[in-house]
Amino acid sequence: MFLQETSTQTKATTAEQKAWGIAATVCDPEIPVLTIEDLGILRNVRVTEEQNADGGLVPAVQVTITPTYSGCPAMDAIRDDLKTAFHKEGYPSVYVELVLAPAWTTDWMTDSGKAKLEEYGIAPPSGHSKAGGHSGPVRLSLAVKCPQCSSLNTKELTRFGSTSCKALFVCQDCREPFDYFKVL
Repeated sequence: MFLQETSTQTKATTAEQKAWGIAATVCDPEIPVLTIEDLGILRNVRVTEEQNADGGLVPAVQVTITPTYSGCPAMDAIRDDLKTAFHKEGYPSVYVELVLAPAWTTDWMTDSGKAKLEEYGIAPPSGHSKAGGHSGPVRLSLAVKCPQCSSLNTKELTRFGSTSCKALFVCQDCREPFDYFKVL
């Protein structure tokens, strides 16, 4: 009995690892160099089975994602892209669940994702969020490094850039404008 449970557990883990790998290929529609895994919005992938119209069992995938902020317009596109990715891989039933709690934080971004942002010309978030744990003074960022020339001589032009999760900055040295992915 113990060996059978271990075998079932291994199959589930392998199926979920494969499904996670499929979900992890989906890119953010607003920043196409980042996957939803890089961004940290891919929270969970679960594989089960459900009965189809013929009475047979087919794999069903439940993907849980968290938006970068409430009302993020990219969530509908990400949901559609997840369904398309799984359908292409032979998964007929795909359910995408959007969860708002716990709230997403830039701390969930991968180091690889932050490096991709910088290579793409967007300054990655610097520092760590203290989501839900603010006590005392709020830490202010003194400078944002330019992703073009690495200068710290930059200036915020507007708190909201091309999307609500980014601010628009300009480098005072190379004069290039750039987005900064805010620490949330």
